[in-house]
Amino acid sequence: MLQFSKVQAGFIALVILMGAYFAAPNFFPKDAKIFGLPNTGITLGLDLQGGSYLLLEVDIDDVLHNHILSVENEVREALRGVTLADRASRITFSGLDTRGDAVYVTISKPEDYDEAEKRLKEIAQPLGQFGTGGLDLDVKDEGDGRFSLKLSDAGRKFYSEKAITDSIEVVRRRIDALGNKEASISRNGDRRMVVQVPGDEDSEGLKSVINRTGQLTFNMVDDTVDIGKALEGLVPPRRLLLPSKDAYAGYYVVNEIPDVTGDMIIKADSAPNPDQGGFQVNITFDGRGTKRFANITRKNIGKQFAIVLDGEVVSAPVIQTIINQPNMRITGSFTAQEALELAILIRSGALPAPLQVIEQRTVGAELGKDSIDAGTKALIIGFLGVIVFMLIAYGRFGVYANISLIANVILIGGALSLFGSTLTLPGIAGIVLTIGMAVDANVLIFERIREELKEGKKVIQAVEAGYNKAFSAIIDANVTTFIAAMIMFFLGTGPVRGFALTLGIGVVTSVFTAYVVSRVFVGGYVLSKRPKTLTL
Repeated sequence: MLQFSKVQAGFIALVILMGAYFAAPNFFPKDAKIFGLPNTGITLGLDLQGGSYLLLEVDIDDVLHNHILSVENEVREALRGVTLADRASRITFSGLDTRGDAVYVTISKPEDYDEAEKRLKEIAQPLGQFGTGGLDLDVKDEGDGRFSLKLSDAGRKFYSEKAITDSIEVVRRRIDALGNKEASISRNGDRRMVVQVPGDEDSEGLKSVINRTGQLTFNMVDDTVDIGKALEGLVPPRRLLLPSKDAYAGYYVVNEIPDVTGDMIIKADSAPNPDQGGFQVNITFDGRGTKRFANITRKNIGKQFAIVLDGEVVSAPVIQTIINQPNMRITGSFTAQEALELAILIRSGALPAPLQVIEQRTVGAELGKDSIDAGTKALIIGFLGVIVFMLIAYGRFGVYANISLIANVILIGGALSLFGSTLTLPGIAGIVLTIGMAVDANVLIFERIREELKEGKKVIQAVEAGYNKAFSAIIDANVTTFIAAMIMFFLGTGPVRGFALTLGIGVVTSVFTAYVVSRVFVGGYVLSKRPKTLTL
């Protein structure tokens, strides 16, 4: 069918106009506010505008070690009957230690063996959204009252994967909090991530922000330890000597294993301190943190607990009463900026493990400009070359093919802008390739029309047969290309994804423009003029 209704023609024109509408902001300065234009645009990648590149590795072993240390604390609480009402009877144990990825405990009395095994097995947590991923611990009776709690293979895999995904999310939130929304953060292998921040050439500053651990914990202060002896190195086992943020407060000796951790906080913000002046940080615990904090304050009224951030005691208040509410505040000698930065750090979450910088580099803006110039030249030369070839090869029909080619470029620009895509140098290569591929469909159609004319068909019949018979070949060729582009997009990283994105979008738009847009012009011409012959 060569005839299009006014509604159909209007819809086709509307699609192209919408593409031009979303692509238009790219022709104005980025900070320009043009009335009526959308706040969309194509973001230039690291290789085009310069910026910082970091390849980071997550210390998975540290994550697993910290988890097994927390298991040791849970074993102690379970046997002492602290965490649940039905654990009121205390089970004594003669040994409790951690070696490698396992906790070992020796129960003192044989009559307690069965109850101890029951309580220890309750520590193991089900994995997966519905608890179908197995248990994180293998609890084993070693004989003679000795039990081991070892990370299971499922637990090791689960906590390793969680460390990677959590680290990526924390890094993303920290960079976003700096006001940079164009960062690209992607996983690279089992333990690594790639961070690319276009426009930011201070890779050292970026590394400093990312690598701040942001680990907030609440540890009980051990006031039985002499600070002077601790400063001489005589720190008891399972204790830490930590400096205070307030230089006048000196040092504190705290329990090594924290009672409450930062992952139990769901909200943090800064506000003026109504009591002492200055600023404070208000935090809100989740249900688990609220319950644990209530237990700690109930057992330690009159004692100090330390609020520790990255190995430094921010505040060490005395517990005056039971705190069973989810809200509390951190006070200190905070300025407005310090309180805000602390709130952001807590809110963005703690890194689950240290990050090691494997590779660090800065791409200068001049190098990016050279890449843009080279890519732009390639795009223009390729575009003009295709246009000239189509004019020479197909005359009037070549003009129609070129109009559809221009519409294709407009739609690609509009789609990339609408999705807020990042354009890289390989992405430009994808556009150049798409321009060459965009006329493939028209070449197939026009060559098919030639064959139909040679067989003696009339012009209108030949044109209609050319479009109908070439359709299957066009779809087959472009579907296979689109599948390849999707595979590259989902399995590739960085530049490969940029190339795959532009290629995939280009495949869709080129089929639409080559088969539909050019058909509007070709059909309009042959139906209105009804030529007796065609020059193809």
